[in-house]
Amino acid sequence: MQVTCAPRLGRREAAMAECLSEISNTAGPVEAKEELLDECESIWKQMEELSLLMLRWKALTVDFHQWQARNPEVISTNPDVLLELGKEELQKVKNDLEMVLSTVRSKNKQLEEDLKREQQWYEEQKQMLETLNKMEEEASTEVEHPSTKSLKTRELNELKNKVLKLKTYKKELLSALGEFLDEHFPPPEKGENSKKKNSLAEPVVELITLQEILEMLINTLMTTPHEPYITINESFWPPYIELLLRYGMALRHPEDPNRMRLQAYHK
Repeated sequence: MQVTCAPRLGRREAAMAECLSEISNTAGPVEAKEELLDECESIWKQMEELSLLMLRWKALTVDFHQWQARNPEVISTNPDVLLELGKEELQKVKNDLEMVLSTVRSKNKQLEEDLKREQQWYEEQKQMLETLNKMEEEASTEVEHPSTKSLKTRELNELKNKVLKLKTYKKELLSALGEFLDEHFPPPEKGENSKKKNSLAEPVVELITLQEILEMLINTLMTTPHEPYITINESFWPPYIELLLRYGMALRHPEDPNRMRLQAYHK
């Protein structure tokens, strides 16, 4: 019975052919021939692995000689030289820190300018709201009691148109305020005040935006000027409170630190 095997390449092909020739000339059962063929295959794999190990060994030997031939750069042991090198490194670090400090100061200056513009805009808005409220009251009085003043129909219509324009302008100002605050003072992320809470605690109160805080302060000051304070609760984000207090936009109650009011710029 003749035993066949798959073709191989190169020396392996020749070795396997020789092995097959020996197997073909060997008398014995088929199982013995297959066992001999497997043994030849195993020996050849070991020879291939040995060849790869020899190639790796040669590559490592070359790297070893290259590293052995190099002369490492030795830093001087002279204390004066080491001192100068240390000074140079410290100077580099100092320059980097000064650059960072300059950037931070520039950013702070820009934020202060933005805050001044915001305060100026707030003053203009407050005056506009006072004028609007006054005109609304006058218009309401004239509509309810037309006999109190001798206003012509044309003048009354002009007054109504002005009120409508002021209302529209008020909405535009509030929208501009919201866009400015969203850009420079984005709302706190959800879960910001739950970092110190565990999963078994009660549900965390959702934080309100800086615009909502300002509207509460403005409305309280306008509606109840004799009691303009609002109560600070868990929905107020502490950095917003610190911002308003630090830049003088709001004041704490002299006896209750959990209450604050809007700075009375109009006085």
